Amino acid sequence: MKAIQIRETGGLDKLILTEIVVPEPGPGQARIKIEYAGLNFIDIYQRSGQYKLPLPFTPGMEASGVVDAIGPDVTEFKPGARVAYCMVNGAYAEYALAPAAKLVLMPTSLAMDTAAALMLQGMTAHYLAFSTFALAGHHTALIHAAAGGTGRLLVQLAKRTGARVITTAGTEEKAALARSAGADEVIIYTQTDFASEVKRLTSGAGVDVVYDAVGQSTFAGGLDCLKPRGLMVLWGQASGPVAPFDPQILNQKGSLYLTRPSLGAYIASRDELLQRAGELFAWVQRGELDVRIDRVFPLAEAAEAHAYIEARQTKGKVLLRP
Repeated sequence: MKAIQIRETGGLDKLILTEIVVPEPGPGQARIKIEYAGLNFIDIYQRSGQYKLPLPFTPGMEASGVVDAIGPDVTEFKPGARVAYCMVNGAYAEYALAPAAKLVLMPTSLAMDTAAALMLQGMTAHYLAFSTFALAGHHTALIHAAAGGTGRLLVQLAKRTGARVITTAGTEEKAALARSAGADEVIIYTQTDFASEVKRLTSGAGVDVVYDAVGQSTFAGGLDCLKPRGLMVLWGQASGPVAPFDPQILNQKGSLYLTRPSLGAYIASRDELLQRAGELFAWVQRGELDVRIDRVFPLAEAAEAHAYIEARQTKGKVLLRP
């Protein structure tokens, strides 16, 4: 089968299209014929070596497809089942193995590309809005990178709670995408200092929570946007990792809180996985959640897809199609 392999970490040239043996499912595993694989910044961190994995490996941590074969002890899924999953490497391939416990059965009316776009980014948006900081109508949130795949979903879920949502975007086009998701205010950070504008928009009060997937270039300004005892949710680092800093800064800026969450801790149990995925699937089916597919690249163009994401050009979800 065709798959992308990374034999050594580094740049785009390390994404190698190759032929490897179709894997056989072991106990508790299923083999999935991949229809769509989702691209995420974590794939870039793994390719570059920021996040270490044993070499060689096939990247890709979310996908949708059809169960092709099952291993011993798998009873919940049969060959032919339409499934989606995330937080398991190996999706940049024609076939991949995943623990059956990580699979979610897809509704028959849900499109394969939509399911792939929802798993990692959708459930990330879900836990950010409902668990890391349980938004409610009296809250104000600042969401960076609101036009991206996760950001645009997070804006929609935040608005479901009744919260006021302020977002940032780099261009007028991306600002329009944030507004279309329901953002109350959009700050074009290339034209305006976002921290000063947040203070103006909140009459100096600041926001209850900052959702920051950008990292290095926005972190310090984001701390200045928070109310006393506000929460900085640093869930990504698209512009690079945040430099070490003195925790005393959190005290000086108003007894702030800081968390660096990741999805794995929020779908640690199967019940939580099924609850988050089930709610997202239901909202999409009822037309209450808009999933925007930006671009679909063929598997052979994985390097071009990574370059597109690294350039922060995305305006929705980016997928690979084996």
